[in-house]
Amino acid sequence: MPIEVGLWNITSNNISKIEYSSIDSEKRLEDVLSSNISILDDNLLIIGRQTPTIFGKYIDLLGIDPEGKITIVELKKNKTSREVISQVLDYASWIKDLSYDEIKNICKDYRKEDFESLFAQKFGISPPEKINQEHDMIIVCSELDNETERILNYLSNNYSVPINAVFFRFFSDSNSEYLSRSWLIDPIEAEEKICKSGIQNKGETWNGKDFVVNIDSYDGISIWEDAQKYGYITAGGGAWHIKSLKNLFVGARIFAMIPKKGYVGVGKVIAESIPIKDFKINKGDKEVSILDIPLKCEGIKKNSENLEICTYLVRVEWLRKNQENMAYWETGLRGNQNSAFKLKNKFTLDKLIKHFKLED
Repeated sequence: MPIEVGLWNITSNNISKIEYSSIDSEKRLEDVLSSNISILDDNLLIIGRQTPTIFGKYIDLLGIDPEGKITIVELKKNKTSREVISQVLDYASWIKDLSYDEIKNICKDYRKEDFESLFAQKFGISPPEKINQEHDMIIVCSELDNETERILNYLSNNYSVPINAVFFRFFSDSNSEYLSRSWLIDPIEAEEKICKSGIQNKGETWNGKDFVVNIDSYDGISIWEDAQKYGYITAGGGAWHIKSLKNLFVGARIFAMIPKKGYVGVGKVIAESIPIKDFKINKGDKEVSILDIPLKCEGIKKNSENLEICTYLVRVEWLRKNQENMAYWETGLRGNQNSAFKLKNKFTLDKLIKHFKLED
């Protein structure tokens, strides 16, 4: 069952609950998500809207993530019946065989711009050489009937079908309108199950916990010495770097790599990313802002009050760490220009586990 969301107006002593209702039309919900898909998932680029399939049906929204995974979004403004599950499965049966060029053409028809340019604008990188190796299905609704919820959970839990439901509830109060969001199945848990099952095994599967983080430099000075000492990693300022760090969840394992040099450490994420001005360092018996700590790489403190371009930090417990001149690299290891990316390559992971003498 999803978590129930309630909303109360506490502006005055007369506390009142704001009752939710269905949004007035599916088109309006589609307009809202098309204009700002971050409401659903900040890691999606919308490449299609009302995309026609060869079966004579239309997909409400079609998205792609930085790794080239396609997401089908089906919108229902009211309570959703079980027919919607067969509907999105039918869409997925068509999506799974689309080529790179077909995906590009869908994007061109909708956005009137080249796919590669839009991808680079959104994610700050070029598209992967292979896209549509995996796909997700998301049903957007205000609520599910019990039968539909049982079927969806059965497909996800027993067969690792990449399908989920997200609930948007519409609230209005005076002259303001609000949307709340909750998931039927936690997206991270759902992805872990799919990765472990190997059900979408067109490429190498991800184990659900391992990432690589590229260690930045500012004004030519690496952050690595400070990162080791104070227990953090950062991917720099700017929207794309901020989004990249948000993928790192508490409990994730990260392998730190200095570009063009190699891997220098491995650690465990112990807190999600926060703006640098909110990051504290333990000094004796008190906490001190990192902005008040002398750093070798002072460049990370620039623009600390501007949340859109400041540096964000992720707190890390280092399990192994080496100096920069002892960075590990050998032919065949994988790197990536992304600030933080999922480590799927088994050869690289096996080599890193051996090199850093990890238990698994």
